[in-house]
Amino acid sequence: MLTFSQTKKMVKTLFLVASLLLLGNVSFLHASFQASIIEDLAKIVMNNYCSPEKLVGMKEDIAAATSNTEVLDIPDGGLLADVLSNGVQTTVSDPRLTVSYEPNYIPAVHPEMPPLPPDQLVTILQSSIKLDILEGNIGYLRIDHIIGEEVAEKVGALLVDLVWNKILPTSALIFDLRYTGSGDISGIPYIISYFTEAEPVIHIDSIYDRPSNTTTKLMSMSTLLGERYSVTKPLIVLTSKNTKGISEDVAYCFQNLKRATIVGEKTAGGSVKVDKLKVGDTDFYVTLPTAKSINPITGSTWELTGVTPDVEVGAEDALATAIRIINLRVQVPGIIEASASLIANNYAFESVGADVAEKLRELLANGEFSSVVSKESLETKLSADLKTLSGDKSLQTATNTPALPPMEFSPEMYIELIKISFHTDVFENNIGYLRFDMFGDFEEVKPIAQIIVEHIWNKVVNTNALIIDLRNNLGGPTTAIAGFCSYFFDGDKEILLDKLYDRSSGTTTELRTLDELTGARYGYKKSLIILTSKATAGAAEEFVYIMKKLGRAMIIGETTTGGSHPPKVFPVGESNIFLSIPTVHSETSAGPAWEGVGITPHIPAAAEAALDVAKGILNKHLGGQQ
Repeated sequence: MLTFSQTKKMVKTLFLVASLLLLGNVSFLHASFQASIIEDLAKIVMNNYCSPEKLVGMKEDIAAATSNTEVLDIPDGGLLADVLSNGVQTTVSDPRLTVSYEPNYIPAVHPEMPPLPPDQLVTILQSSIKLDILEGNIGYLRIDHIIGEEVAEKVGALLVDLVWNKILPTSALIFDLRYTGSGDISGIPYIISYFTEAEPVIHIDSIYDRPSNTTTKLMSMSTLLGERYSVTKPLIVLTSKNTKGISEDVAYCFQNLKRATIVGEKTAGGSVKVDKLKVGDTDFYVTLPTAKSINPITGSTWELTGVTPDVEVGAEDALATAIRIINLRVQVPGIIEASASLIANNYAFESVGADVAEKLRELLANGEFSSVVSKESLETKLSADLKTLSGDKSLQTATNTPALPPMEFSPEMYIELIKISFHTDVFENNIGYLRFDMFGDFEEVKPIAQIIVEHIWNKVVNTNALIIDLRNNLGGPTTAIAGFCSYFFDGDKEILLDKLYDRSSGTTTELRTLDELTGARYGYKKSLIILTSKATAGAAEEFVYIMKKLGRAMIIGETTTGGSHPPKVFPVGESNIFLSIPTVHSETSAGPAWEGVGITPHIPAAAEAALDVAKGILNKHLGGQQ
């Protein structure tokens, strides 16, 4: 009796395919193949397939399977092999398993490498390795077969002299594996180690071997022939759909060690080891992966699925793409240093700017920008880092979009635009309500001030109290702040509202109430409530800050964003990258203003409840006066 079982699913698939062939009116002779083929095939798969977990729960007594021999009525060995292949592949969902019928097959024997004269060795190496030094001192190395430890020990000195010593002085390296379809597992540590530090030794990969049921850890090597390639130099690995087996493992290890950027096509999804085994005493052979890679970082493998590149392009475009990436990375240190200097010299708060600049330089030194692959990815990372380091959402990369030419509006168009931009109402007890969601630039507002007064301001100026709703106001220019504040103070004396210090120019601007206004003032005596939310930002925060500081308004709602004054845009050298840097801050002689911390309301309330709270307070106050 057999002591093991065969896959139930496999057998069902095999017989299903055979039945389909028979139903297709194909006439067969009496079975000419041994009934033990299925049994022997199952035995090989069960004992050698690299992922036995796929077979768990699918076993059934082989004797029951072999009792049905219709499949063996197929007299053609090649056709039967195809049927068996289909069944095996379907069972384990793995196209790498194949069955072939080869009566004349002679197993390949790989003899030891014979001693060769140096000139012959040089010729062989030069024909299998392509080396070039591209413009910009970029090294290019193409290897179509990855040699193992045994061969490396014999030709290592020559490789170092003929190839490696020419690569070492380059500023960056492109390692081309687009055509690499074969190799030896023992060669993996050699390649990886030349691009990592000698110490500490790192766990590169684990190889599980099914026949021996053992796992071998592949570790980096502390001792190598020749020097190592600097870990700070860019390394780009090129791949294609033809990159297969050991070369896939090399690419996957580099990718997960974050030592290289993979550029090209998704790889084949092969195996680190494939064996071809004879099925019993027949001319059938089963080819299957008998070992698999298990990456210690991801806990998974590239086998079957392939290695997904960091930058996916057609194989034919991979080299040009790699060169563009390297040329960008050459510029990165200069771009980061220029960005740090701009921030240190211009950010509104000097101590914060200096701290952000120092930490940005530390990120560069630690290789945090070594994985950028395009100008867009650099801008995205730089923006994210600046926001994290500063806590300021306005400190980021920006586009240098030219200002649009001024549009010519008719009075009627202005009126419609203003009606859309403002919302007014008058509630019970003659309580006015005014909402607008963005502050405008003074120079733009000035020509239409009279229209705003006639169609918006005059609807609320004569109310007994006013609610200004800034819960959805995202800011805008601060140039009109002084003028807007002036409407809520009497005109008999000038009031200092705030002092704005611009670090980029070293100047201080005083915001004071204006003597002359378009339309009537609301005055200082009538009640004023301002509604805020966590979305209230920028210029809106400056207005709220002034009105709260001077005791002119009650603030109801949520603590504001804690943003900054409108930023300025600076070019970063000649890189065509631009930084948005807040350069202005409010007066801080009496303590922090609102930048970075927000404005705490007098009466905290959820944003959606703030209006009702304000109306309740004013109704109670005004109702008691009647």
